[in-house]
Amino acid sequence: MARSWWLDLDGRVDWTTLPVETVFEGEQLGRWMQAQRAGWPGLEEDQRDLLSAVGIEEDLELVAAKQAAEAKPTVSRGDRFQQGLVALAQFVERERERHPRVPRPHKEAVEAVEAGPGGEERVVVSHFALGTWLNNQKARRAKLSPGQLAQLAEHGVEWA
Repeated sequence: MARSWWLDLDGRVDWTTLPVETVFEGEQLGRWMQAQRAGWPGLEEDQRDLLSAVGIEEDLELVAAKQAAEAKPTVSRGDRFQQGLVALAQFVERERERHPRVPRPHKEAVEAVEAGPGGEERVVVSHFALGTWLNNQKARRAKLSPGQLAQLAEHGVEWA
């Protein structure tokens, strides 16, 4: 596909400016191109040779962004449960009189302190899908520990 595009343009292609939305012969050429340039280190040598033959090269910024996205730590179930409890406690404290139950679509803004790229601390606000989380806990309540159920009950969760 990329070779056909390149041949149609007599080899005068600046791949670095190809919009990601570019479609050629029904294929997502722009997205494919971005994926190749971002995943360059994971390509086989012969794949890189074929791409290089038509002027396609590695994009260090895309490679770094892909590696950073893949390096994000996963959150354990226990940590996720604790995040949910923090969001629930915050909701209950604020809405105690007005809303005894968390609406399913509700997202709770939760602040957390994280280490920045230079080691400095910064406050990050995330929107925790509290209504969805609480609904999932209810559906999986048979798998929750007695301690987890007790923590939910402390915050007024009726089914716990």
